[in-house]
Amino acid sequence: MLYEWLQNIGFKNYWVLPFLLMLPVLAWMYFRSGKVKPAMMVSTLSWFRVKTGKNYSLHLPFWLRLIAIGCIIVALARPQVKHTTSKNKGEGIDIILCMDVSGSMLSQDFQPNRLSVARQMAADFVKGRPVDQIGLVIFAGESFTQFPLSTDHAALLENVRAITPGLLQDGTVIGEGLATSVDRLSSGKSRSKVIILLTDGNEQPPETRIIDPVTALEIAKAKEVKVYTIGMGARAGEIAERGVPRSQSSAFLDEVLLKRIATQTGGAYFRATNAQGLQDIYNQIDKLEKSEVEVITRERFDELFVYFIALALLFLFIELILRYSLLRTFP
Repeated sequence: MLYEWLQNIGFKNYWVLPFLLMLPVLAWMYFRSGKVKPAMMVSTLSWFRVKTGKNYSLHLPFWLRLIAIGCIIVALARPQVKHTTSKNKGEGIDIILCMDVSGSMLSQDFQPNRLSVARQMAADFVKGRPVDQIGLVIFAGESFTQFPLSTDHAALLENVRAITPGLLQDGTVIGEGLATSVDRLSSGKSRSKVIILLTDGNEQPPETRIIDPVTALEIAKAKEVKVYTIGMGARAGEIAERGVPRSQSSAFLDEVLLKRIATQTGGAYFRATNAQGLQDIYNQIDKLEKSEVEVITRERFDELFVYFIALALLFLFIELILRYSLLRTFP
């Protein structure tokens, strides 16, 4: 904390600071000119050879005056502490992250598993969108709004990190996940509405399914929602190379459906076969959907010269007290 505070200190009249180099010169001249000049004639110096605390303090007034001069020089340099505040302002985009949390997302063709990587990349994406309203919908055998549209990204990131499998009924209902995401976007006021739908499988609905993928697609088109779809999972040929059981491949990934959803809503389909590939996909989406962001920076300076003036006066006052009391000389 102290280090950060010192980093923000600056001097308005920095050209005054070289005068501090005079201080060692003054000290050198003081000691070169002789220690204490005699003020009276005496017959013997034997009594003056006795060392007391007062003897060692004879030069204290000089050091106090020297420090006071240093404080005055620093005060003239106008030390200031800079406080910088930044505010992001602009027109953002309403975005829903729609994530598959079914049991297959624990497959280890991504290390440590698909879900952990998906969480991390989604969090990184959120951090790069400061003015957007972003929400989170999860789905497995049913869909659920984990976090509504909001600019409270800190709370959103906590919910992203809290995603775990087993929260929902097992299965895969891409259609209901998409329909829930479209519904959540209806509360947003932005002209641009985007869904990023990530899954590693195909539609495997339980008997309780209400909305199929085709119906959800028509709803998204009617609401003019753009959908970017991401198919997650290593290709069958890469599974053996990574030492992962073949049952954990993405052979069941319904790329035809994902491409159809993306194409008909004006979005794009991406295939992520590894962590770096997924990160690149989020980076591409980030570039495709740009927000109008204006960063407003304000700087405020707190003057510190008053404290150095006060210190200088204090040291001069102590010097005067010592010079005319405990360390008084004759005549």
